[in-house]
Amino acid sequence: MSSPASAQRLRPLWLLPVLLTMLFPLFWMFFLSFQPAAGGLLSLEAFRRAAFTLANYVNLFREAAFSRYLFNSIFVATIVVAANMLTAAAVGYALARSRHWGSRLLTVAMIATLMLPKQVLMIPLYLVCGRLGILDTYWALILPFAVDAFSIFLVRQYVLSLPIELEDAARVDGASEYQIFFTIVLPLLRPVLAVVAINAFLINWNSFLYPLIFVDSDALRTLPVGLALFAQGEHGVNWGLLMAGSSVSALPTLAVFLFFQRQILEGIVAGSEK
Repeated sequence: MSSPASAQRLRPLWLLPVLLTMLFPLFWMFFLSFQPAAGGLLSLEAFRRAAFTLANYVNLFREAAFSRYLFNSIFVATIVVAANMLTAAAVGYALARSRHWGSRLLTVAMIATLMLPKQVLMIPLYLVCGRLGILDTYWALILPFAVDAFSIFLVRQYVLSLPIELEDAARVDGASEYQIFFTIVLPLLRPVLAVVAINAFLINWNSFLYPLIFVDSDALRTLPVGLALFAQGEHGVNWGLLMAGSSVSALPTLAVFLFFQRQILEGIVAGSEK
């Protein structure tokens, strides 16, 4: 029998086939995006006829609609990330430091919402947005996602690990609650707020179903919805254009994960620290 040490050394070899199955679709997407006459079929002939060119990317950015989709995704993701950081910091801190009996009840109710699938909330959110008159506007893409229960819970757990003596000392010196939050607590929340920002960006940037339902105007569509329209050509699918657009859409997500993977992993386990 092999020793545990040898099994540990062989673990990367076991994971290699799984890694290849995950990376090959990504490689094939980038490969087709550089082909002048890309087809959807996977074959060795496609590799033999490979001729790398940036024509698909040039044609992609000549499309006024794609530039608009890209702007909408960047604009909406930026506002949603900022709103998530603000609401998570304020509400998470309040729930962590509140001594009122109802704060624990509110925390339990908030955690209970995490058990609901997002699809269950789709129709109620649509009706609320309709009553507010914000359907087919930027507000419909921003307001329903400005507050996230998981982000609030994450910040609450992080605040519980902070020493409360710093805040008590500031109160003794005459600082108000707002001064304590903005000058003492908020700077200490930078690590967890980085995790909140990363999670909010990844979820919102790749969101497809809600933007598809809440927005009808072509000028307000986000990138995932716009790319779906590229796959519905009048005479067929322009695979090169579609793969180029998908590659552009995937680059921010890959960049965020590569540069902030440590913070992402910390965010997964942060809720179990307390």
